[in-house]
Amino acid sequence: MAGTFTTRTLTMATGATETMHDLTHACSAFLREAAHGRNGLLNVFTPHPTSGLAIIETGAGSDDDLLAALRGILPADGRWQDRHGSPGHGGGHVLPALVPPHATLPVVNGELELGTAQSVVLVNTGRDSPERQVRLSFLG
Repeated sequence: MAGTFTTRTLTMATGATETMHDLTHACSAFLREAAHGRNGLLNVFTPHPTSGLAIIETGAGSDDDLLAALRGILPADGRWQDRHGSPGHGGGHVLPALVPPHATLPVVNGELELGTAQSVVLVNTGRDSPERQVRLSFLG
């Protein structure tokens, strides 16, 4: 049987502050509809210059630690060459070099293969747009 490709775009409200949104349940729901028990790959992509995707433990403090680390590395101040948008916005444009805008994950028997306590999260440092898109694509 030839491989199949299925894709969907999610839109989520991210508000006007730096945030992390757990996408794990949305990824699993998409795979229930798209994978039909097959093996393959799930690609997750966000097309925004101030957002990235991380595989990280959530709820135990690691998510807050990641945001704090990013604030330390990419402070919202006037040091950035890129000065469009709100003050300090330029640092957010460096985010995808540290937290990439994509992740490709294994799908086994139609289910996302993550390690213990791992979650798929959207990391958003942009404060100028209250909404973000994430594209989920299954190839199997």
